[in-house]
Amino acid sequence: MKILSVEDHELFRDGLRYALASLPDAPELVEAHTGAEALMRLERDSEIGLALIDLGLPDQDGLDLLRTARARYPTVAVAVVSGSERRADARAALAAGAVGYVPKAAGRAVILSALRLMLAGGVYVPPFLVAAEEEPTLLSPRQREVAALMVKGLTNQEIGEVLGIGGGTVKSHVAAILRLLEVANRTEAVLALVERGLVDAPQGRS
Repeated sequence: MKILSVEDHELFRDGLRYALASLPDAPELVEAHTGAEALMRLERDSEIGLALIDLGLPDQDGLDLLRTARARYPTVAVAVVSGSERRADARAALAAGAVGYVPKAAGRAVILSALRLMLAGGVYVPPFLVAAEEEPTLLSPRQREVAALMVKGLTNQEIGEVLGIGGGTVKSHVAAILRLLEVANRTEAVLALVERGLVDAPQGRS
């Protein structure tokens, strides 16, 4: 598998390449400097399994690229690696289906840990986001919609049909919800959602 780094700062690209080299079976790093170049590489290289997008690209907004990549290439996991530590940026990225939001200032060890988690299919939520959120606003609006349907017992496919989103996007939201609640599975998530008042108790499926 390959990792695509969509980043116009050479110093960070070099640091990422060095960090990846220490991973077991180190994935190959593919680089793109602009959003347009990133889409071209995704179109031409089916071995890319994870795309790391900077928010501040020279030709377009990183969140717009994230949404486009998720829509066109649903089998590719997409994460944001950004210099911004604004909670609004992290929430927006995760709500758009990112499998992680990694601050560039996090340091090599944290970035490696986040990469391992995302490569394993998990979702990385930065500590600054989890620690700062109050209970009523812990979940993004879309995550609350997904959570409410989870509590009603709907499957990922059914949730996607109700909300008009793809199965991969639903899976990303569910994974993010589990991560934010610090639970291991959907059953624990449903209990936590109801007990903490994040969604209403189920009244039966609809």
